[in-house]
Amino acid sequence: MLIAPSANPLEEWRPGVKTRMVTSARNGATALCIFEQWVHPGTGAPRHSHPVEEVLTVREGDAEMWIEGERIAVTAGQSLLVPAGRQHGFRNSGTSTLHIHAVLAAPVFEALPEAASEPTRRWER
Repeated sequence: MLIAPSANPLEEWRPGVKTRMVTSARNGATALCIFEQWVHPGTGAPRHSHPVEEVLTVREGDAEMWIEGERIAVTAGQSLLVPAGRQHGFRNSGTSTLHIHAVLAAPVFEALPEAASEPTRRWER
């Protein structure tokens, strides 16, 4: 199956963060959810967890990422493997747009924000 990410709309998930789904259950994936984000300086993803592993790769820019209490500087070309169920998040620590490529080991995006009792789900069938 050919995937054309540009056919999927950019979504503003929160101020300063635009997201584009590449593949998920919505376009036929059965085991992966892949998306990209463009993040303005100083913004990012608040603390949350997923029920599956996630790999976050910085394509452009500089990020400060964290897993539980550990903070890590991640630059273009580097990836962070986030184990399932671990609280994590990131922010753009640079002065230009941060471009992130994310892969989740499930066909549907599911995240549990730190203070929430119900998960957020996106890109279901």
